[in-house]
Amino acid sequence: MFVTGRFPLLVALGVVPVVLLSVAGVDAWVAAAGWIVLCAGLAFADAAAAADPRDIRIHRRVPGRAMLGRPVETELWLENTGRRGVRGRLRDAWQPTAGASADRLDIDVPGGERRRVVVPLLPRRRGELSSAFVVIRADGPLRLAGRQVSMPTRGALRVLPPFTARRHLPSRLARLRELDGNTSVQVRGQGTEFDSLREYVRGDDVRSIDWRATARAGTTMLRTWRPERDRHVVILLDTGRTAAARVGNGVRLDAAMEAALLLAALASRAGDHTHLLMFDRVPRARVTRVEGPALLPALVDAMAPVEPQLIDTDWDAAFAQVRTLTSRPSLVVVLTAQDAPESARGFLGSLPALTRRSHVLVGTVTSTDESRADDDRGTAADVYRAAANEQTARDAARVAAAIGRAGAEAVADSAEGLPPKIADCYLALKAAGRL
Repeated sequence: MFVTGRFPLLVALGVVPVVLLSVAGVDAWVAAAGWIVLCAGLAFADAAAAADPRDIRIHRRVPGRAMLGRPVETELWLENTGRRGVRGRLRDAWQPTAGASADRLDIDVPGGERRRVVVPLLPRRRGELSSAFVVIRADGPLRLAGRQVSMPTRGALRVLPPFTARRHLPSRLARLRELDGNTSVQVRGQGTEFDSLREYVRGDDVRSIDWRATARAGTTMLRTWRPERDRHVVILLDTGRTAAARVGNGVRLDAAMEAALLLAALASRAGDHTHLLMFDRVPRARVTRVEGPALLPALVDAMAPVEPQLIDTDWDAAFAQVRTLTSRPSLVVVLTAQDAPESARGFLGSLPALTRRSHVLVGTVTSTDESRADDDRGTAADVYRAAANEQTARDAARVAAAIGRAGAEAVADSAEGLPPKIADCYLALKAAGRL
């Protein structure tokens, strides 16, 4: 049973009869108690006269997946198996990060009929969101009180990473087409593959002229080249404790996912094979042998439920897992947070075993506060903040130098800047014929 907002209003209206009765000589306390008893009796009678909400059968329709930050509609179909109509309110118990409205939804389901109720959501967190039950309140005829029941009916929604770095993809694909020989700009690098012949255009590299083809055609012919294809790109995402640090509007792991998705989309268009591994001490997600249009959906679906673990990453085991994905990866991109010499010792000790077999990029998401060392230092707090930022920058430079000595290439930038920077490094390797 529950009471509505009308019940306290009814009790408050009793002030008038209590005052009048007290003027007529009746004890005010007796009159007040009598009025409250009368109101309570009306409320109990109203609740008893309400339709039974247990006659409602609930059927859910929830999309299997949704993008983070984008509105999505879920449906509740209410079937009234009783004879009496149920009028009242409904609340779907989604967890707060699902972004469901706090307002209860009005329902009116006549006996023997079905009604559709739309529950809009606006997910604010990546991963698995759920609702375990639905609460239905059926009002009595006087709308003073009613019956309430909680009905178990589970609904689940997987919220996928938003892939906001997608906006960088068109410009990188244009550069990839230039490397691939699809535009008038031809790039030749060591280790690239011969593609086709075309007529010479002013400004082309004369070293690419094919003199035999020129003699046969009667006009200057040029060889075009394209980057080698069918290379293997392995993306390793660190899901250990350093991935839980906040940078920008999220955590490091979210920014690493954006970089991984942009690189995977680019590598797929370039004809390379992409493998994903998310690891701390055990694999948290693994995607391999998926090609073409199915790659990105598989990646975001695997990434969605993974959260950072508050444990140190076992880098020997992580690199051993990398070696199981492909016999000889051409490029390994490790997205982690190696910016403190003390915590990077295990990583640096294991890294040479990987660099002997493949080209390795180590991407680190940095905090935007680290670039504020030259800000206003008018107060003691500003001075200490600037000193801390300077120390952090020096530690990151030391770790980057150690990564370079181990045979890898260190790349660091903000949460927004790292995805395009990783993509640019991939394109530079393609242009130079090193991939």
